Amino acid sequence: MTLHHLMLFLHLAGVVTWVGGMAFAYHCVRPAAGALEPPQRLTLWVAIFARFFPLVWISVALILASGLFMLMSTGFARAPLAWHLMLATGSVMIAVYLNVFFGPWAALRRAVSAEDWPAGAAALNRIRQRVGFNIVLGYLTIAIATVGLALR
Repeated sequence: MTLHHLMLFLHLAGVVTWVGGMAFAYHCVRPAAGALEPPQRLTLWVAIFARFFPLVWISVALILASGLFMLMSTGFARAPLAWHLMLATGSVMIAVYLNVFFGPWAALRRAVSAEDWPAGAAALNRIRQRVGFNIVLGYLTIAIATVGLALR
């Protein structure tokens, strides 16, 4: 196994964890949790995000470090266009995550702590919208990585 193979593994592990986690939360947990009353639903989401967001930080670090390593070892000028597009879409995804983490996630925690359920629901809705956007970007990035490389 080469260092490139290790970097590719770390890159894919980060992507699977982040995009797969968002898809599971959005398409499976969200509809199921919708049957709960606001105090239980919002408390559940705080517990879920408290466990998931540290994994996202690790995933972002792995994706960035491994992706930049592979890009620099190949050289920016020699790298396929798909790699540059992945860097662009991935950067937007990271910006969206940072917005969620420092904005509505902080607001959700404060609202649940204060038992302000309407404010918590509003914060959760903002998270839902951004996660939905990031899922689309995540799948677009995966398409670029697979189909895009095949179109050279």
